[in-house]
Amino acid sequence: MESLAKRRLVIVTGRSHPALAADVADKLGVELTEANLREFADGEIHCRFDESIRGAHVFIVQTHSSPVNDSVMEQLIMIDAAKRASAKSITAVVPNYGYARQDRKTAGREPITAKLVADMLQTAGASRVLSVDFHSGQIQGFFDIPVDHLVAAPVLEDYLKAHTDPRELVVVAPDAGRVKVAERYAQHLGCDLALVHKTRPHGVANVAVARHIVGDVDGRHCVLIDDMIDTAGTIVAACDLLKAHGANEIWVMATHAVFSPPAVDRLFNAPISRVIVTDTLPLGPEKRFEKLEILSIAPIIANAISAIFEDNSVSDIFGGENLL
Repeated sequence: MESLAKRRLVIVTGRSHPALAADVADKLGVELTEANLREFADGEIHCRFDESIRGAHVFIVQTHSSPVNDSVMEQLIMIDAAKRASAKSITAVVPNYGYARQDRKTAGREPITAKLVADMLQTAGASRVLSVDFHSGQIQGFFDIPVDHLVAAPVLEDYLKAHTDPRELVVVAPDAGRVKVAERYAQHLGCDLALVHKTRPHGVANVAVARHIVGDVDGRHCVLIDDMIDTAGTIVAACDLLKAHGANEIWVMATHAVFSPPAVDRLFNAPISRVIVTDTLPLGPEKRFEKLEILSIAPIIANAISAIFEDNSVSDIFGGENLL
């Protein structure tokens, strides 16, 4: 029987978000292993680990941030290097899973690239995947290896408990797909729930039209909760509708702050008091603004890595509520 004392935990980071990986490693009390990533003259990526990882349990941390294709390829190369270096297990830690929105065909002749990324991670040699707030639960079914799905809810809920009065609070789902998640927040916080009914024009990307509010928001403190903010079109349309229905104060919360242009301008000029996000994606100075608050996801990822390494339950960290 293998002894835990003889097992070795190795944390490796790519270049997309090294600050998050460093925070995770610090909370686990380990040093990051250097991957020595570099490019050849033509842009090909090379990787070589500083130390032997033979027989180690390797966790390769790489969020799929812009440029997404480079981030994905870099993680695949690190996974392949770890496999060929005889790592005992390789966990792909993907705080933000790239191509997650393309998880089904919405029209003919389209790809399902969320499945393609899953196939590539497995082919490269990942024996497990750990990610935060998938865009949809079905992505877990794209893998033939274990998938640990983490949720940012504990971090966001703790913030709301510390900064709001649940008697005045209404948790708002920005679309029908987020109702189940928003309902869970409302139950935990003991507050009311509302829903924005939106539609998307056929064949037009990054455009959403908010049409109706289901629930009472007049004179209330509304918190819109979503998994991702990209160009912020959906969120801002929902905020404008909430304001038109008499909302007193509006906050926006999201796990993944993509903030593609013109998201920052839209959020800054919208009727929003605060935008609260986690640091699953790096946010440079050009993506920061006065209303923005960033919460650390590192404790949740570190707890999950510790549970995996020690063969404990990841679901127990969330009381079994880490499913979409």
